[in-house]
Amino acid sequence: MDRLSPEARSRNMAKICGKNTKPELWVRRMLHRLGYRYRIHARGLPGRPDIVFPARQKVIFVHGCFWHRHMNCRYSYHPKSRIEFWTEKFAKNIQRDREAAAKLKDAGWEVLVVWECDIRERPAAVERQLTAFLGSPRRATESKG
Repeated sequence: MDRLSPEARSRNMAKICGKNTKPELWVRRMLHRLGYRYRIHARGLPGRPDIVFPARQKVIFVHGCFWHRHMNCRYSYHPKSRIEFWTEKFAKNIQRDREAAAKLKDAGWEVLVVWECDIRERPAAVERQLTAFLGSPRRATESKG
């Protein structure tokens, strides 16, 4: 049984945004501090990746563990009410994520998923993962030609 009334639950859910989430902003600040420059929420790409590196042909999705169902993660719990609704919702999210990643890979893009729990609990590991995925940042003094 839900502890909140349907009206209160609706207000809470309406406040949840898909862009500029705390984990996404944290990753963007980390990347900027490391010297990387990027685009955000590219409309022309499948799945509208959170962070895009056009010259490198690389994208990063910053996934919330609850919404994107991170396996064996404590943040990926199942709601106790409206079980059928949530099961279907989560299945669609997972399928949409897989399709977007497959389309990007087919188009020649490399895809990295960064999980919310890793950002919270292992930020140094996330930093190493980002650096390994992206390679060295380009410096402003380097020529682009």
